[in-house]
Amino acid sequence: MALELHAGILDRVVQILGPTKVVNPIYGTRDTTWAPIADVRAEIQDVLPSRGSTLADGIEITSRPARVRMRWRADVTQSTRLKIDGLEYKVVAGPAEIGERRKSWMELLVERLSTEGNSP
Repeated sequence: MALELHAGILDRVVQILGPTKVVNPIYGTRDTTWAPIADVRAEIQDVLPSRGSTLADGIEITSRPARVRMRWRADVTQSTRLKIDGLEYKVVAGPAEIGERRKSWMELLVERLSTEGNSP
């Protein structure tokens, strides 16, 4: 059974952010900032929490993964980020081509990281 996608499922607006290198004026080092590339319509599905949080050096790290489907874009890679509802997400898997025709739809797994101050 083929996966059927149609534009009606694209019910959210997502901003695609690309890495930009800038020179820190104080230290002269290269920093990475994230500049908007485009706003696109997408479908977002939360991924069920199988490994919701981990503990690293006494700090609880909570991951919030989501699956994002959108029309194919060649400029979306694992080095891009997405801004969804004002929060930045990094791409952790994909993009994967989905659908019956090549390069018509893509799916990404993105993750929002947050730290909760749980150290002793």
